[in-house]
Amino acid sequence: MMRFLRPIYGWLDERFGLEDVREFASHKTVPLRHTIWYYMGGITLFLFGIQVITGILLLLYYRPTEASAYESVQYLISEVPFGWLLRSIHSWSANLLVGAAAVHMFSVFFLKAYRKPRELTWVTGILLLALFMVFGFTGYLLPWNQLAFFATKVGTELLGVVPVVGETMLRMVRGGEHVTGATLTRMFGFHVALLPAITTVVVTVHLIFVQRQGMSEPLGEAVDRQMPFFPNFLLRDLMVWLAVLGILGTLALYFPWELGVKADPLAPAPAGIEPEWYFLFMFQALRIMPSTVLSLDGRLVTMAMVAILGVIWTLVPWIDRGAGEGRPSRAIHWGGAVLLVAVIVLTIWAKFFHHA
Repeated sequence: MMRFLRPIYGWLDERFGLEDVREFASHKTVPLRHTIWYYMGGITLFLFGIQVITGILLLLYYRPTEASAYESVQYLISEVPFGWLLRSIHSWSANLLVGAAAVHMFSVFFLKAYRKPRELTWVTGILLLALFMVFGFTGYLLPWNQLAFFATKVGTELLGVVPVVGETMLRMVRGGEHVTGATLTRMFGFHVALLPAITTVVVTVHLIFVQRQGMSEPLGEAVDRQMPFFPNFLLRDLMVWLAVLGILGTLALYFPWELGVKADPLAPAPAGIEPEWYFLFMFQALRIMPSTVLSLDGRLVTMAMVAILGVIWTLVPWIDRGAGEGRPSRAIHWGGAVLLVAVIVLTIWAKFFHHA
């Protein structure tokens, strides 16, 4: 350590126990086998941090009302220096965040890192991915453009098919019977207050679990093939973050996020309405499902199937109990592979071939 920093470090160490943190970090290791997948958690955390920072800056200009939401975004991207870049970074990082979290989740699944004693680490990770997707849904309407308006209208209508509580949930989310300025205000509240509060708690708990339990070793990993977390892996992690920042900046610079036209509830719905890419698998499943299945609403059947699969996926650590003893279930493994392929196929089908 540089000589002039030693007094500062000593002062901080005396008050906050920095030496204990350094000692803890020095004993953490990362398995060398499949190391590339261990970066995905850090990438997800980094992109979440980008979301927080850019979101706070966007709040300085955004006005969440039906009369001024679109105009405030338009002013940001046309009048504020680099405002268009800020908005594009926020939008692109939101999409990359969901993608990184999904890759991280499937890598954890196939490496069996959910096995005992990391069951709750897996559950909090699943919850975080769900929260990131809800972030995307609630943020989609905020620019108050035509495509987002009708996509939100279609998306929220699915709540109405839920038995007993569906209509109540629909009115609660929309703030009434229809998508209006009240819906915009509620989505804004969810997006900048409720969801960040919940996500902060879950992220904190998830990180505590990871720190307490350490990095999970792949099944059959040799004990001597380890990399010190500090400083070896941490420095590599920071370089990966820098590369991700470069990719994010390139996307935002060369493919700026479009604003579109202002929402007009009286105008006809534009052609090609579709949700964000990470909802396309469910969107396509709704398309191919018959309107009625055994006298039940096809939309309800699709949502029930997705919900059941989600519960099973969350409970995988308890279903695949043999993984903790080095005997993972082949049925669970191949079931996860089929699920991954199905999600990819449905997403590509919805994006590129649904008009065929």
